[in-house]
Amino acid sequence: MSRTRPLILLKLLLTAFLWGGTWIAGRSAVQEMAPLAVASWRFLLASLVIGLLLVRREGIPRWTIGDWLILTSLGLTGVFCYNVFFLYALQHVEAGRGALVVAFIPAIIALADWLVFGLPMSPLKALGVVLAMFGCLLVVTQGQPERLLIGEVGFGEWLLLGTALSWTAYTLINRGITARFSPLAMTFGGCLAGWVLLTICALAQGSLFDFSAVTWRAPTSIAFLGLFGTAVAFTWYSEAISHVGSTKAAAFINLVPVFAVLLGALLLDERLGAGVLAGGAAVIGGVLMTHYSRRQRPASFCSR
Repeated sequence: MSRTRPLILLKLLLTAFLWGGTWIAGRSAVQEMAPLAVASWRFLLASLVIGLLLVRREGIPRWTIGDWLILTSLGLTGVFCYNVFFLYALQHVEAGRGALVVAFIPAIIALADWLVFGLPMSPLKALGVVLAMFGCLLVVTQGQPERLLIGEVGFGEWLLLGTALSWTAYTLINRGITARFSPLAMTFGGCLAGWVLLTICALAQGSLFDFSAVTWRAPTSIAFLGLFGTAVAFTWYSEAISHVGSTKAAAFINLVPVFAVLLGALLLDERLGAGVLAGGAAVIGGVLMTHYSRRQRPASFCSR
């Protein structure tokens, strides 16, 4: 376990980096294709890659109807609902500012762990979550958090709230079934179920095969979203939950907006001010505080 844990933490860090990139890729893709079509093609690619890997490593899965219902709940929350909220929000909100929503996810998950599963909320863990959230706020507002108070809350911002709630539900369902499915199996089942739902909606909308405005940017962005933002990152995230628990795994999500803003600066030549750098330091400090807080087991829910 001592050798496995650092590797899991490294994968969580890389997962946050890849998910930071999805905000840039998603923003680019929805400028040329409808969000439902982007999501459908993304998860078709991801399902094919993860499915081949699953068959190679574990053989052809033999799931019961009950298993498929559980996996469909993953697909509904973490794939269908999340991507509908995520991609439609990116039609209204900039990628860097949109990434702010992930700051709320660890706090919501920690609160659910405390209220639903009886996992104690230590003062250090609570302080770490608050510090990380404040750091994310500084990062995405360029060091001026008062912008949220004087700005308008539009349709895109409300959609971003939906992404937070969807991913919270996905994480908690994921946590509850780690003993029943391997991380690879959970990722494949969720992606496949979500792809079916997305494809049905895209076909009904008539956008799935509309390539009239497509350049090289949309296919490239979808390839990144499907291979790295989904196939790799989803599998690593599921694996991490089974090793360090949902609250600590979700704490690394606080790094996503930091990476999103950094990638935006690198790819879009945006300037990083002192407020952004201070926010990034606060996020990293908050994640470390949350991770190294004293581990305690809930009374009725086993966490490893």
